[in-house]
Amino acid sequence: MGDVKLSVVMAAHNEERTVEQAVAEVLAVRGPFELELIVVDDGSSDHTLELLRHLDDDRLTVIAHERCRGKGAAVMSGAAVATGTHLLVFDADLEYSALDIPILVEPVVTGTAMVVYGARVAGMGTLFHSFRYALGSKATTLFANVVFDAWLKDMHTCLKLMPLELFRQLSLSEAGFGLDTEITGEVLRRGIRPYEVPCSYKGRTEAQGKKISTRDGIECLRLVVQVRLRGLLDYDLDKLAPRSHVRAAIDDDHAGTGGSIEPIGRVGLRLGDHASSGVRRHGRAVPSAGTRRR
Repeated sequence: MGDVKLSVVMAAHNEERTVEQAVAEVLAVRGPFELELIVVDDGSSDHTLELLRHLDDDRLTVIAHERCRGKGAAVMSGAAVATGTHLLVFDADLEYSALDIPILVEPVVTGTAMVVYGARVAGMGTLFHSFRYALGSKATTLFANVVFDAWLKDMHTCLKLMPLELFRQLSLSEAGFGLDTEITGEVLRRGIRPYEVPCSYKGRTEAQGKKISTRDGIECLRLVVQVRLRGLLDYDLDKLAPRSHVRAAIDDDHAGTGGSIEPIGRVGLRLGDHASSGVRRHGRAVPSAGTRRR
């Protein structure tokens, strides 16, 4: 295929202990592709945003949410300003390794696959601290496989790579951790089967900041069914509007508030009077992008 420009979107909430290292590791990645990194601070109450604002790299964009809106909202804000051909979701907590990024991109560069997941497979450099979490991940993945007649090993992996245009066509609305499930459901219901490559994983404990709960697992089951029914009952895919659902969500969120969307330079979005000074590119600050809250 043609040249690949990878837009890595990294959500960060109270990650002052790890965010600088996570950013440095991603920016150090080399491969047969161009790379930009978009870090979205999701209303952190620690020094995460302050640390990010002191980083200086032409490939780095920082977006600040005024309040915590959820990981899904952060990813959608990042996708709204991405300029690459492909998007990769990444975390700021160092559970995943940036060294796996070239491995994820390789099937895209060679034309082997359009959507690539990094699968956390036992014996391939993975560490789970919780039997409950590992079992829940496998159980919900199995449930999704049954519902969509698929065979994924790890639907909950953070490492999801796909064309940016495809991501923007997905019908996404989950502001929290449910976005991971919604992305997979939307991809599967379109008949696309992600190509999985093994990835390393070093899971955190709750004491170290792990935020996933049993409630998120139950919500995942609901979302799998919801997306499947959405495909059966609500959509004619050939008639889907080509505009980004991310932009649609922003439009809807500000539709009755007097807010407006104004492009700022090449990457930023100004949301009426609701923006904060959070997007930084090439050493200058521009107002930040928001997104829909569920």
